[in-house]
Amino acid sequence: MKKQTRRNFIKAAALSAGTIVVNKTAFAQNQFTLAGIAHPYPKEWLPEGVRSRFADNINGLRFHVLEAGYETTNRPALLLLHGFPELAYSWRNVMQPLADAGYHVIVPDLRGYGRTTGYDSNYNADLTPFRMLNKVRDCIGLVYAFGYESVAAVIGHDFGSPLAAWCAVTRPDIFKAVTMMSAPFGGTGSIPFNTVSNPIQQTTSRGPSIYDDLAALPRPRKHYQRYYQTQEANPNMWHAKQGLSNFIRAYYHHKSADWEENRPYRLAGRTAEEWAKMPTYYIMDLNMGMAETVDLQKPSPSQVTANTWLTEKELAVYTEEFGRTGFQGGLNSYRMGASGIGAAESQIYAGKTIDQPSMFISGASDWGTYQNPGSFERMQASACTDLRSVHLVEGAGHWVQQEQAEATSQLLLEFLRNLS
Repeated sequence: MKKQTRRNFIKAAALSAGTIVVNKTAFAQNQFTLAGIAHPYPKEWLPEGVRSRFADNINGLRFHVLEAGYETTNRPALLLLHGFPELAYSWRNVMQPLADAGYHVIVPDLRGYGRTTGYDSNYNADLTPFRMLNKVRDCIGLVYAFGYESVAAVIGHDFGSPLAAWCAVTRPDIFKAVTMMSAPFGGTGSIPFNTVSNPIQQTTSRGPSIYDDLAALPRPRKHYQRYYQTQEANPNMWHAKQGLSNFIRAYYHHKSADWEENRPYRLAGRTAEEWAKMPTYYIMDLNMGMAETVDLQKPSPSQVTANTWLTEKELAVYTEEFGRTGFQGGLNSYRMGASGIGAAESQIYAGKTIDQPSMFISGASDWGTYQNPGSFERMQASACTDLRSVHLVEGAGHWVQQEQAEATSQLLLEFLRNLS
């Protein structure tokens, strides 16, 4: 493996408290908040070889980071990005196999999650810090904070998948390869073309939206991302009537391969009728919240007992963390996307492709592969010019790196071994 260059502007400080501090860089801002929990994970939460620590002054945040392969220097680095509603902890069973292969594995709680602090998690917060390119800036700051000028790969799951893709699009010099998981990257969008010769006809009236069409179906429905933009979404999940632990258990079960009705396929198009074919965790009943939705499909006691990928001890970590923070920090990213904030700056990259080596992994039982009709196909046909492989892992739904950690680790290692 090719060694990565480490920079000399890192000063180790307060390591007994699990903290590193970055000297002055373009990404170090002093306006960060230390509110919230200030100590690393208890050791008993983590697999052998994985540690919890903090990295301060990164784009206004204090990042909580899980780390493996830190024992020796001059290792190539990997940056792993989680999704919603997840944490750095979601990568716990993948980290050590990657470290054993010689990598320094860096896994943050992203902006809005876990023990990372310094952002406003209120519903009425300014959403601009949650725009995609600012979260790319978070990732660059993390890479630099750990003393690297580049990483061998950035690997993202769920909401972390488009973030990893945008890291690759915007800074190929830093992010040398990319793996996207469970959420295909359909491209960077476009800007109106050749409008001098073919002027765009401006219309003043707008017809019903697809969301109106969903609500008008015989069984009225709504898109989960629209629900996540509402003020009631966070309290509905955080203070679920069945209890937070039971809510998280049911949510994870409903989107996993353990729920036997997860049999995804390509949808014919972006219409309300096609969308309504997806499970209710994506296309919800109009008058139900997410807590009530997943409770209808909660696992039986025997299924809970048989579950080996999310034990009661592991579930307790998610319950502890989201019980303290709620979900609004993560939900604000959904609200930002719908607001159009950051869309103009993202247009700078319109039409740009991911040209470094890339890979896509999803569960064979994951509807996330097909939930945005056309994205899976565009990723393969045009968005990624060096897409090395696509894998749909049997025995996994949406949480592929948790449900099938060994298979996911092997796919990642095979991809990394084949990088030039």
